[in-house]
Amino acid sequence: MFGLSVHFEKRDKTNKIMFVLIPIICIFLALFVSGIVMQALGHDALLAYKFLFKGGFGSWRNISESILQAVPLMFCGLGVAVAAKMSVNNIGAEGQFILGAWAATGVALFADWIPRSLLIPAVLVAGFLAGGLWAIIAVFPKAKWGVNETIITLMFNYVALLFVDYFVYGPWRDTSFVGTNLPYSETLPPQARMAYLGNTRITWAIFIAMIAAVLIWVFFEKTVLGYQVRVIGSNVKAATYAGMKISRNTLIVMLISGGLAGLGGVATVTGAVGCLQPNLAAGAGYTAIIISYMSHHNPFIVLLVSILFGGLSQGGFNVQITGVPAQIVTLIQGLILLFILGGNIFARKKLVFTKHTKLDTSEISAEEGAN
Repeated sequence: MFGLSVHFEKRDKTNKIMFVLIPIICIFLALFVSGIVMQALGHDALLAYKFLFKGGFGSWRNISESILQAVPLMFCGLGVAVAAKMSVNNIGAEGQFILGAWAATGVALFADWIPRSLLIPAVLVAGFLAGGLWAIIAVFPKAKWGVNETIITLMFNYVALLFVDYFVYGPWRDTSFVGTNLPYSETLPPQARMAYLGNTRITWAIFIAMIAAVLIWVFFEKTVLGYQVRVIGSNVKAATYAGMKISRNTLIVMLISGGLAGLGGVATVTGAVGCLQPNLAAGAGYTAIIISYMSHHNPFIVLLVSILFGGLSQGGFNVQITGVPAQIVTLIQGLILLFILGGNIFARKKLVFTKHTKLDTSEISAEEGAN
């Protein structure tokens, strides 16, 4: 008798075509499964997708709004990607984003001693440092004692959220909103707001994100420290044997990672939003995880995928016209992540079918009985 076993084997060479195709296939799979869910709930999936696409990319105005939604995702996605290069799971971009916005708001509203011409650079530095230092605190147990960072960075999101809520509902609350249930800080002064590009609500922050992507590429491809980070991420034992400083590099990487997420918060409060408010991040830190993995942690691809997800977010408002809840976008994003995580296995490994002879135990038993 013959048997067949199936198992994974590591590919001798990484399949680059699979790396390109997998994200595309995963998007279509996510749309297909989401469509089945919508149809099962009695909605017209094709009509919903039509309105979803039109809402995100159907006109120049919608495209500009999608890019506006994408800018915070770019910063958070870059932050998650930087940490992932070292195999560090930064699940805390949401909290780092919020604290970056908090620090920027504090400097803009209360640092009267800063010259007006330097206020925007000051809020950028403050937001970067706030997000970066928050990330360092979260990852310190990993750097010092090897504690897994995933749960700690995740829990720090809730701490940051409650911390900022205290200021929004308390000492920083704009008293002009007291009669409503809208706890906002005061609006940032004009000199602390980034200028819009043309007739859109997109600000100069998008160029900062582009520059950040270039600098990240240079860091990992052209510097000794970046090379060490990549080595540590691929084989920490080899890096330790080579004398690389794991703890120091972990803290440096998380400073950069958290700082970039913090800049996402700065871009939001200095842009169209213009003030600190509850739930400012709106899940950007979590969406950034999907973006980073979908981009294979490539900073330039992160920018492009962020625009796609910005379009999904913007289109989610439009899709409600068909009666489909906007949460369908969250379902699509979650399915993309699920398929990406599963699909990446096939990019690095291959399915191997092994045919082997299978002993017939009944014949063996019969022979033993005869003897």
